[in-house]
Amino acid sequence: MPDCTITVEGLTYHHVPNAPPSLNNINLHLQPGSRTILVGANGAGKSTLLQILAGKRLVKDAEIRIKGLDVFRDSPPGVTFLGTEWAMNPVVRSDIVVSNFLDSVGGYKHKERRDKLLDILDVDLDWHMHAISDGERRRIQLCMGLMTPWDVLLLDEVTVDLDVLVRDELLTFLRNDSIARGATILYATHIFDGLGSFPTHIAHMRFGSFVTEPTSWPSGFTNGHRAPTLYNTALQWLKEDRDYRRELEKQGRKGRGPRNETVPSDSETFYKKYDYGH
Repeated sequence: MPDCTITVEGLTYHHVPNAPPSLNNINLHLQPGSRTILVGANGAGKSTLLQILAGKRLVKDAEIRIKGLDVFRDSPPGVTFLGTEWAMNPVVRSDIVVSNFLDSVGGYKHKERRDKLLDILDVDLDWHMHAISDGERRRIQLCMGLMTPWDVLLLDEVTVDLDVLVRDELLTFLRNDSIARGATILYATHIFDGLGSFPTHIAHMRFGSFVTEPTSWPSGFTNGHRAPTLYNTALQWLKEDRDYRRELEKQGRKGRGPRNETVPSDSETFYKKYDYGH
């Protein structure tokens, strides 16, 4: 498709060789300025897809391009990926003053955007990285990742530990930035409150495939009636995912939840004998 910022054709990915694919025949075409929310249960493949688009997982037999460039061979500029694992890195938990940390990654080069983000994210430049909360550390990650203007922003659950006010102001900033610069956002999240006016498109993933490819929001969901809320749409999709999985379990797929074990195992007998918890 012409003028696509993100193009994916025929993407199938296996975490483990000879195991069922984590992503199966994914095709994706996102236009400049689009903001797409990825909806899906845990394990649907959302994070894997974002990591591949960011060039963090190598794929050989698929076309994956951002701004017309191969994400593995050409390393397209202007792509920012922000995921949850950053805040757990020991380096960002050491005794570093926030102002020095941001300057070390070029904050002084983007002072106007940096200062705007510092205000939105309510960051104190005198904080020490080892002495702050995970939520405060997340704010610094977002400031660091967003202060350089981006053309494509890949977000994987990075607002999960922000308070509601900071999250709302951040999403407003991202929406306005996308509109003003024609930048593209692909955002995987499980938090849908306050997101109704953010996306231009939403998509539904299940077991590594698209059930609903990116569809205009809300116009693609009205059917001549009042559009449902994003929360209710996501809730309905996730209920369908659970029903689908349970139907597969009835057909022999390995099930989840408690097991019907009437005869205790030898290990259970042993541990009950030496259980001092009561």
